[in-house]
Amino acid sequence: MRLSSKKAIITGGSAGIGKAISELFASEGASVSIGDIDSNGGEEVVRNINDSGGQAFFFNTDISDEHSVENFINNSASAMGGVDILINNAAAFVFGSIENVEMQDWQKILGVNVIGTANVVKNCLPYLKSSAAPSIVNIASVSSFIAQPEFIPYNSSKGALLQLTRCLALDLASDRIRVNAVCPGSIHTSATDRHAASVGLKTEELLSIASQGSFLKRVGQPVEVAYAALFLASEEASFVTGAHLVVDGGATV
Repeated sequence: MRLSSKKAIITGGSAGIGKAISELFASEGASVSIGDIDSNGGEEVVRNINDSGGQAFFFNTDISDEHSVENFINNSASAMGGVDILINNAAAFVFGSIENVEMQDWQKILGVNVIGTANVVKNCLPYLKSSAAPSIVNIASVSSFIAQPEFIPYNSSKGALLQLTRCLALDLASDRIRVNAVCPGSIHTSATDRHAASVGLKTEELLSIASQGSFLKRVGQPVEVAYAALFLASEEASFVTGAHLVVDGGATV
């Protein structure tokens, strides 16, 4: 198994990409601890993993709240006996033009996607420094480095997350902590369904439009992103840090 005896913390692991990462990592031998605001979804993922013979824990967590993050990380490390891998997947989704995005929208998306992620890393550091092979993987987006119409708050936050990844890779190299990012393109998750509704489209219509931008003429599935995260988190990527792995079917080539 590629993650045998590893201990992984996964934020936003209750659904979509985070759920796929949680399930894949557990199947590869890792103990996983999920932090999410969605208790029902998170507890179901954990129950399924444990019923399948894995080891998983869930803690209701709002990563925009410093006290909530501190409790989550400490409780996770106590439950698993340490932390080797951190997957920062939790994200807020706010879209719009500069004219119609309000201050609370900026505070929400930056509070989760950038400040919240940074705070999770900060609280994990004491445990990661004690690991023999520590790794951080941030789930960014192709929106980190391309412009999209009326995506200003989301793209700004994901661009900041990608730069955070690079800076962390530099600053934490002396502690042997590798830091990388996965940049998914169009992936079919529940967030896709919500975005389709927000722009007045059926999910199938939005997926059809998104598929046309890919060389492979389809959208991706959460497990395809999970496998990219698995590679970066594993010791197979032991000489990879400060990098971003694009999973978009060729859409941004």
